Amino acid sequence: MREAKRVSLRLAIVLLLAFISFNQLFADDDTILYESFDESFDGRWIVSEKEEYKGEWKHEKSEGHDDYGLLVSEPARKYAIVKELDKPVSLKDGTIVLQFETRFQTGLECGGAYLKYLRPQEAGWVPKGFDNESPYSIMFGPDKCGTTNKVHFILKHKNPKSGEYVEHHLKFPPSVPHDKLTHVYTAILKPDNELQILVDGEEKKKANFLTSEDFEPPLIPAKTIPDPDDLKPEDWDERAKIPDPEAVKPEDWDEDAPLEIEDEDAVKPEGWLDDEPEEIDDPEATKPEDWDEEEDGEWEAPKIDNPKCEEGPGCGEWKRPMKRNPAYKGKWHAPLIDNPNYKGIWKPQEIPNPAYFELDQPDFEPIAAVGIEIWTMQDGILFDNILIAKDEKVAGSIRDTKWKPKFDAEKEKEKAEEAAAGKDGLGGYQKKVFELLYQVAEISFLSEHKDRIIELIEKAEKQPMITIGVLVSIVVVILTLFLRLIFGGKKAEVEKKPEPVAETSTTEGNSEEKTEEEEKEAAPARRRQSRREN
Repeated sequence: MREAKRVSLRLAIVLLLAFISFNQLFADDDTILYESFDESFDGRWIVSEKEEYKGEWKHEKSEGHDDYGLLVSEPARKYAIVKELDKPVSLKDGTIVLQFETRFQTGLECGGAYLKYLRPQEAGWVPKGFDNESPYSIMFGPDKCGTTNKVHFILKHKNPKSGEYVEHHLKFPPSVPHDKLTHVYTAILKPDNELQILVDGEEKKKANFLTSEDFEPPLIPAKTIPDPDDLKPEDWDERAKIPDPEAVKPEDWDEDAPLEIEDEDAVKPEGWLDDEPEEIDDPEATKPEDWDEEEDGEWEAPKIDNPKCEEGPGCGEWKRPMKRNPAYKGKWHAPLIDNPNYKGIWKPQEIPNPAYFELDQPDFEPIAAVGIEIWTMQDGILFDNILIAKDEKVAGSIRDTKWKPKFDAEKEKEKAEEAAAGKDGLGGYQKKVFELLYQVAEISFLSEHKDRIIELIEKAEKQPMITIGVLVSIVVVILTLFLRLIFGGKKAEVEKKPEPVAETSTTEGNSEEKTEEEEKEAAPARRRQSRREN
């Protein structure tokens, strides 16, 4: 009897310890939401019933894996789906980590793959009516179309003075990886107002929510603004230099003198063939048998360069070459002098900004749901391992155990396919060059021009018959921009010159641009330059 009591006591202690351990584990659990899509999303995620969202979501395996995800199954559709949290989550109480995976299995030309972290339904939305207007706190993730190529981070923040919700966009965000592999995107919000954006676990961007350098528009408005009622006085002179009113055109200044004149000292080369034409009928050409003069007109043999002209110094009518006119001065202008009435560039006076407020920390709205609301021209976009957590270690563990094995397997498969296709020569070289160019585009001092540089690189990468010359031309453009930024004295701009690559199809239509090689092939044969000016 006594032994039975001891066993019962021991069992009770074990159960008590197990209960304590379970509760301690639950208390220490920093995971707010984790969606692996191992099971079907039916019943857990709610598909929008709005009419415009016709895209069909599917529970499918990622290509080459046994791991399931949420699949965008049709191109050129709008999609919307939402998952409610058990209870709203505050973003003000400490570190919050937002993380998810996405894979563009068929590539991405134009579409978004971002998540929206929605405010509580009291803000004016319902799951079955989830759409573009549903109020969110944060929007985060990749978006690419045309010149847009960025990993968005957008914070919707309420101005306490006006009560208006304003979208604040992260400046110079990372670009979207340009392959068909699985990538993981992480946003870490810290209590010291710091934001970190990671792509595949690597930090790509660090920002501060309260600085004007990192968000547009800034969360904290400017203290002063230009007075909208202040007008420039009519007599305000902004000209720093003016023509000298006392200057007089010199008497010997000839404005009508031509820029070039004939070189009177030039002598026609000996042996010049005056009576020989530069081109003659091709003696080997014959009229086609099916040539109909009534329909096709009188047949004429095509012209070729006169071989006699090649043998001699030149042929045809000889003319003296032109030379610069030493008497040319052009149109006369009075020299510029300092303007005695110069008052500087006028600006309206500054007045206190009625919308200004001070802020120690962003007034984050709570998150009550996670939604995907996108429009895309591509199918095959797969979402997986959506996480909201309070600890960076949780996100790191998910990356190591869930994302990394998939990514490594996909990378190995990609290498094997390239090797099987024989891409170990120029093709392999190209791939390395493009990888390097994408890294160059991420350099911070090129941030203002990154979209233009990425667009140029992508056009070249899609070129079916890429050449080393095309690659070199891209490097030259970037190098020119680099030198201008250093030595130009003012902001450099990427010149919009005709690019040596062809446009590809986008949602805006097909471009008819051609590569330089195609233009040369399509252009008519260039006439040989005359040597009559020798």
